[in-house]
Amino acid sequence: MGNRLSKIYTRTGDDGSTGLGDGSRVPKDSARVAAYGTVDELNSTVGMVLACDGVPPEVREALTQVQHELFDLGGELCIPGMAMVQDQDVARLETVLDALNEPLPPLKEFILPGGGMAAACGHLARTVCRRAEREVIALARVEAIRPQPQRYLNRLSDLLFVICRVLARAGGHGEVLWQHERRPRG
Repeated sequence: MGNRLSKIYTRTGDDGSTGLGDGSRVPKDSARVAAYGTVDELNSTVGMVLACDGVPPEVREALTQVQHELFDLGGELCIPGMAMVQDQDVARLETVLDALNEPLPPLKEFILPGGGMAAACGHLARTVCRRAEREVIALARVEAIRPQPQRYLNRLSDLLFVICRVLARAGGHGEVLWQHERRPRG
């Protein structure tokens, strides 16, 4: 287990650099910091979903597990050479996704972000997840990164989409469907 922070400010980042988990220093705008910083942001948005009322127990359980895995993923990205996200984590997301998606009706239209506060927060988490995936891909272009983090984020964004559908229904708001025929084309 790493060191616990007893002093929050160190002033070591005042020069625009930050320390990685292995002790090395990199610019705060490096691809690695962008990747794990966006994963941290994603974890916060998942926390927003969990803070909403009316989140069904199976969704709450799944998202709580996701928060722990996102913390692991951030650690992996913060410590070059670390391997924390595993293939079984990706497989677990697929299992949860399939179970939550099975009772939902097939989609015939695109869904707009909305459907109540919990679903809207879920859509925000989904879009941040997609950005985190893009950041990990950008990092992989300049440094060696295992494929599991990218796979995990790709599957998680799919799971978050299905969770948004579940939350919109559970909250009684229903899904907000895109009305492509709302105005004449010309």
